[in-house]
Amino acid sequence: SLLVGGIGIMNIMLVTVTERTREIGLRMAVGARRRDIALQFLYESVVVCVAGGLLGLAIGVLGAWIAVEHFAMAAIVTAPAALAACGASVLAGLCFGIYPALRAASLSPAQALRAE
Repeated sequence: SLLVGGIGIMNIMLVTVTERTREIGLRMAVGARRRDIALQFLYESVVVCVAGGLLGLAIGVLGAWIAVEHFAMAAIVTAPAALAACGASVLAGLCFGIYPALRAASLSPAQALRAE
C-alpha cells in the first residue's frame, strides 16, 4: 500500500509542478536557487504523506477502539507502532517526492515564465 500511495503522491506532485510552472519561474527569476525550489516541493510531498499517515493512524486507533468496545476483541496500539507508521509516511514522502522536486528545480526560469 505504501508503494501504491507513493506513486499516487508522485503523480499529484508532478501535476502540482506542471500547474505551478509560472510560480517556479518567477521565484527563480527573483533569486531562488534550484535547491530552494527542490526543497519546497520535497517538503510539500512530505507534508502530504505525513497528513495521510496521521489520518490513517487516527482511523486505525478508532478501529481498534471500536473492536475492543463493541466486539470484545483484543487490540492494542503501541507508541512504537504509531511512530513507525509516521516514520514510514515521512520516508515515503521523501522517496516519492524526489523526482517531482528535481523536475521542478530543473526548469529554466525563462521557459517557465513563458509557459502557461
